[in-house]
Amino acid sequence: MSDELILISISGNDRPGLTASITEILGRYNAVIMDIGQADIHHTLSLGILFRVNGSESGNILKEILFKSSELGVHVRFKPVSPEEYENWVKRQGKGRFIITMLGRVITASQLSKVTSVIYQQNLNIDNMKRLTGRPPLDVQDIDSLRSCVEISVRGDLSDRNALSTSLMELSAKEGIDISFQTDDMYRRTRRLICFDMDSTLIKTEVIDELADRAGVGPQVRAVTESAMRGEIDFVESFTRRVALLKGLDVSVMDEIADNLPIMDGADKLMGVLKKCGFKIAILSGGFTYFGERLRKRFGVDYVYANELEIEDGKLTGRFAGDVVDGKRKAELLRLIAQVEKIELQQTVAVGDGANDLPMLNLAGLGIAFHAKPKVKANAKQSISTVGLDGILYLLGFRDVQINS
Repeated sequence: MSDELILISISGNDRPGLTASITEILGRYNAVIMDIGQADIHHTLSLGILFRVNGSESGNILKEILFKSSELGVHVRFKPVSPEEYENWVKRQGKGRFIITMLGRVITASQLSKVTSVIYQQNLNIDNMKRLTGRPPLDVQDIDSLRSCVEISVRGDLSDRNALSTSLMELSAKEGIDISFQTDDMYRRTRRLICFDMDSTLIKTEVIDELADRAGVGPQVRAVTESAMRGEIDFVESFTRRVALLKGLDVSVMDEIADNLPIMDGADKLMGVLKKCGFKIAILSGGFTYFGERLRKRFGVDYVYANELEIEDGKLTGRFAGDVVDGKRKAELLRLIAQVEKIELQQTVAVGDGANDLPMLNLAGLGIAFHAKPKVKANAKQSISTVGLDGILYLLGFRDVQINS
């Protein structure tokens, strides 16, 4: 008698040994597992097994599984699968695979509904959905302490990636959550180099603005900084103008600022996990090397590239040494470090907030605009605006149980 394909679906209260009991029955009849999936939500089990077995044995298998399921107090359904159905399923395995990550303080049913509707409109099929964050408490005192992340694995022929990205970006802005869309390939699981902007990314301030305040030219410098970050004026020009305004400032001020750098929320946790997992970490900054070196010592950063302020007789001259680390240079440095470390560009991550970060954000395998200006968010591949820097870990596929272990 020819082989049969049968899908069994089991649901009910989970208990130790349930899966072992079902597969033990299949094993006694030499069944071959063709596919299997299991999920457990609040001790409620959902188990599906597609198996192939000699047709003469199928009746006995179904009878034994039915009795065992009754004994265990779970529900079971059986469905025969035709060879044509199975072949169509196999063909779908060759279709594109993508990951959509929803991240925010909380995620509502309405938000999930709107994201899954976008997925449906693009003729993509949801394969799997899982929560990456821990279960939230019922009694919430401080919503800013919450975070919720759901990862959705989808599959299908994506005809218009730009249209999907645009829809998700618009939904993200409207709903106040972060929505990431990535291709689910081997590179996503093997990221090895991460490059950070420094000011307003790793730290909560623009150091040049802090220096300007001490020099009494804060408003003038901030006006130029904001214009540059919005991409309204050339970065090199803006940098030259801002540094010139610092002429005569005593270098002791740099020590004071460096000793009190306000570290971005989530930076310590992020760096700890990245170092533990063997990432190479670089700071590529349009700021100043002096402060980048302080962060190198704190976080164990592997590379620091920034700008050198010229000093004479213990005071800033209003000039800088060497070429400016602007947007183009950041992208060049990312590429160079990847080559030195023998890392593919698809394995790199870049994080920044300003217009001068866009070249490296768009070059990296995963470019993340972090609490960025609207123009930067609109032109970056991904963005995070709802949580701290450790939110990057969810885009890399980490779960709370791994992050906090």
